[in-house]
Amino acid sequence: MMDVRRSGDRFRGGDSATGGSEGIETLHAFSFGRFYDPDNLRFGPILACNEERLAPGAGFDEHPHSHTEIVTWVVEGELTHRDSASHATVVRPGDVQHLSSAAGVRHVERNDGEHPLRFVQMWLSPLEPGGEPSYTHVSGIAGSTPYALPEAGALLHVYRPSEGERTAVPDAAGAYLHVVRGEVGLGDERLGEGDSARVTEPRGLELVALRDAEVLVWELGVV
Repeated sequence: MMDVRRSGDRFRGGDSATGGSEGIETLHAFSFGRFYDPDNLRFGPILACNEERLAPGAGFDEHPHSHTEIVTWVVEGELTHRDSASHATVVRPGDVQHLSSAAGVRHVERNDGEHPLRFVQMWLSPLEPGGEPSYTHVSGIAGSTPYALPEAGALLHVYRPSEGERTAVPDAAGAYLHVVRGEVGLGDERLGEGDSARVTEPRGLELVALRDAEVLVWELGVV
């Protein structure tokens, strides 16, 4: 079974919609904050998939998280991260950042660079709550090297197929796909930038790049 969600149907947050910090635009793929949709709370362990755009100098002031695995993929620009566990890093395109908030952590996310920042941030529910917070920053994952997130029973694949290339969707209990850029075919569907698909038991399913593309694919052990 496949459930396709279109980019234009995402809830628009950020300063233009909520009176929040200036220079922030957010697009929410799941029920989030003020936007409550009881039929769109999660898919398997995935609780949120937010596309964030931060103008130079904009950012999220220190705020708390707990019992959430927060995975960030930078599309363009540079993301400055600081947290209450003494981690301070700059995350660039091609990097994966994973903050395991566990029993509780506070962090800051900012665009301290001179150029616009765009990133996709995904929140997943851990299999077990609590524990000590941790932080991981991995550079250059793509193609055959997924990022393992055993805390949530999931693997993140980053596919960058060239036009005409075919890529098998992982054979798992479920898969969540988010098109970062370009256009792909998935079964009988065409997915463009910002579109996503939630697939249960995606056996034999392939991505076909209709244009050069970048796609985030979560391989899920449970949905």
